[in-house]
Amino acid sequence: IKCCAVDGLEYFRKQEINTVMITGDNELTAKAIGKELGITRIYANVLPEQKLDIVKELKKEYGGVAMVGDGINDAPALVEATIGIAMGDGTDVAIDVADGVLVNNDFQKLSLMHAISRKLKRIVIQNIVLALSVVLLLIALNFVVTLPMGLAVAIHEGSTILVILNGLRLLNFNEKHAIKKPKRSKFNKKIA
Repeated sequence: IKCCAVDGLEYFRKQEINTVMITGDNELTAKAIGKELGITRIYANVLPEQKLDIVKELKKEYGGVAMVGDGINDAPALVEATIGIAMGDGTDVAIDVADGVLVNNDFQKLSLMHAISRKLKRIVIQNIVLALSVVLLLIALNFVVTLPMGLAVAIHEGSTILVILNGLRLLNFNEKHAIKKPKRSKFNKKIA
C-alpha cells in the first residue's frame, strides 16, 4: 500500500467523508488492506455488475458517490457514480468512461482535486453574489438618481474585472492549501 493512499484517505476522514472499498479480491485480503487504510466498510468478492448495484445503493443512501477504479470491471460503476475517477495506468475503457483521471496514480491527488473543487465552488458563489449585487445596486441607483452612462458602464465593467481577479485566486491554490488546512465537509458523501 502506497503512503499516498493512506495520506489521501486521511484527508477524507478529516473532511468527514465516508470511504468504502468495493473489490473483487477475497474478503480476507480486502479486510487486511481496508484495515491498513482505515476503511471500515468493505465489499469483497464483488463482480462487475455487483459493483454497479453497490454504487447505485450508495447513491440512494448518500446522494452522491465518487468512484475510483482502474479496470474494465469498474467501468459500469464509474459511469453510474456521480463522479468517476480512473487510475492513470488503468484500462482504456475505465479511462474513457471516467470523469477524471489520476495520471500518476497518486491517490493523494484525489484529495487535492477535492480541495480545489471546494475552493472553486466558494469562488463561483462569491463571483455570482458580487456580479448580481453590482447589477442590483445599479438598478436601484437608477430609480433614485440618474447615473451617467459612462459611470454605470465603468462600475459594471469594474465588477467584471473583480470577478475575474477573484477567479484567478485559484491559480495560487496548491497541495499545501489542500493538506494543511482541511475543512469539514458540509455533505457526507461516499468515495467508493
